[in-house]
Amino acid sequence: MRGEDTKQTAMFSYISPEDRVPADHPLRIIRDMVDPILERISPQFAALYAGGGRPSIPPEKLLRALLLQVLYTIRSERQLMEQLDYNILYRWFVGLNLDDPVWVPTVFTKNRERLLKGDIANAFLAEVLQEAERREWLSNEHFTVDGTLLEAWASHKSFQRKDGSSSGSGDNDPGNPTVNFRKEKRSNATHESVTDPECRLAKKSAGKEARLSYLGSVVIDNRHGLVVATHVSQPGYDSECTSALEMMQNLPPMSRRRTLGGDKGYDREELVEGLRSLGVTPHVAQNVHTKRLQSAIDGRTTRHAGYAVSQRKRKVVEETFGWGKVVGPLRKLHLRGTERVGFLFTFAMAAYDLVRMRTLSLAGGVS
Repeated sequence: MRGEDTKQTAMFSYISPEDRVPADHPLRIIRDMVDPILERISPQFAALYAGGGRPSIPPEKLLRALLLQVLYTIRSERQLMEQLDYNILYRWFVGLNLDDPVWVPTVFTKNRERLLKGDIANAFLAEVLQEAERREWLSNEHFTVDGTLLEAWASHKSFQRKDGSSSGSGDNDPGNPTVNFRKEKRSNATHESVTDPECRLAKKSAGKEARLSYLGSVVIDNRHGLVVATHVSQPGYDSECTSALEMMQNLPPMSRRRTLGGDKGYDREELVEGLRSLGVTPHVAQNVHTKRLQSAIDGRTTRHAGYAVSQRKRKVVEETFGWGKVVGPLRKLHLRGTERVGFLFTFAMAAYDLVRMRTLSLAGGVS
């Protein structure tokens, strides 16, 4: 029998958002982990707000909404507010009732800036790692480092000479002029972006196109591939090695020696010696395809079975960058400046850890 096409006439709903979300929905596990974390960093939230004035967006709801933006590849705060208005699942995760109004996008963005100034992304990542440590999913001995270029929110037309002289233009359009870059030598020494002066022109390898970018680096543990440290800097010849040393210095100290794997780009004398001075054994790949006489890694390191294990496990680090650029917001940045990009990069990696931990919980703790 054909059903009737009845119109929606009911004004009230007696089913709560909690009852509408399936018991086995993936977001339930993530929210069960996120709520205690937000409760533990509540004192840091309190330090960011004044005692009087009008109530702002609760920081707990703000962070849950930002998590949704990362997990569901929502490209802007305006689109996030639009979907939060009618999506019951999103309202449930953030903690909004069905009749609660959503926030104005500009107000949401200004409140996010407060979290940036309070270094909340690093605090959130630290608490996520504490949760992983409590569940015995985190290794304290064996790690891998790698970096990736994050395309900045700036066009090549914004990359102009520092002395103020402009490239040849085919028209007088002030809004979107035609710029001719042919036969013009452009470098970070003579040019910078007027849109985002902190980004740099860089390419990952020979034969690739150069783009205005930032360098995002991570250190992961080799047991379950969880991100334990992040760092954002300007791309440069020594940037990856400098970031690796800084992240390893910031890890909690321990009495036993650690290992750090990496690709052949980290086979540098200054990095190897720096790691050894920190009590870390470098397990980076040997770069034997250069004009140098020898690698910084010799047989004293490569003869051990652990070196081969580190070389096999280091490939997992690419999954963090792949997830961050395909699912997360890292393929094309929508924020400018090293500080803001660092906040976004760290928060996206914390979201990756939560997704990874959800998978581990479903698998009984076995990756």
